[in-house]
Amino acid sequence: MAYVYILFSEKLNKYYVGACTNLERRLYEHNIGHSKYTSTGTPWIVKYTEEYSSLADAKRREKEIKNKKSRIYIEHLISK
Repeated sequence: MAYVYILFSEKLNKYYVGACTNLERRLYEHNIGHSKYTSTGTPWIVKYTEEYSSLADAKRREKEIKNKKSRIYIEHLISK
């Protein structure tokens, strides 16, 4: 399985959209500062996920969400 996920950092008041095959491991990596982009926002909290049969499908959806460039769209997804 593959996942599209949306994380939220209260510290930065920002969302992060990503895709992966192991959500627990990826969240752990974000929260230990593995990624320079997300290291300043710890702790990150999972706010939304979608499940896909392949990583390629999940990455397509991740790109679709990111291309909207809209916090309103992300908050709409989370509120569903």
